[in-house]
Parts: sequence; structure tokens; C-alpha cells
Amino acid sequence: MLTPEQVKAMIEAVAKCEHVEVEGDGHHFFAVIVSSEFEGKARLARHRLIKDGLKEKLESNELHALSISVAATPTEWAQKQS
Repeated sequence: MLTPEQVKAMIEAVAKCEHVEVEGDGHHFFAVIVSSEFEGKARLARHRLIKDGLKEKLESNELHALSISVAATPTEWAQKQS
């Protein structure tokens, strides 16, 4: 069973991230991802970038479910924190 820390490491291996938070119960995970790689990308493209990078883990069911709650650029994230 995966831990939130392991899922965080998987996400960080897919994209250069400035901030990642992962919560989960070993089966279902929820992530907040802040990455400069999201610049100029629509919401769906941001999610695809991460999900495509984790495709093998998702298809093998090693990573059962990942919901990306936030996929923001560093600027967008800073604005949300203000």
C-alpha cells in the first residue's frame, strides 16, 4: 500500500514542482500541485501532464486513485495564499 509521501515522490518525478501536498488513505489520494511547468497550460492539460506521467502506476493499479485538487502555477498559488 502506498503512502502519501510515496505518491508525492512520484509526482515530483513527473514534473518540477515548487510545492506538493498529498493526502490519502493508501488507496485514494488527493494532491495539491504547484509547478512552473503548468505555465500557459489549461487546467485539463495540467492534469494530463501529471496523470500521463503516472499512467503506468495507475494502469497497474499500484496507484489506485489520484484526484488533483489544485494544479496551479507558482503565481496562481501565491495569489490564492494572499
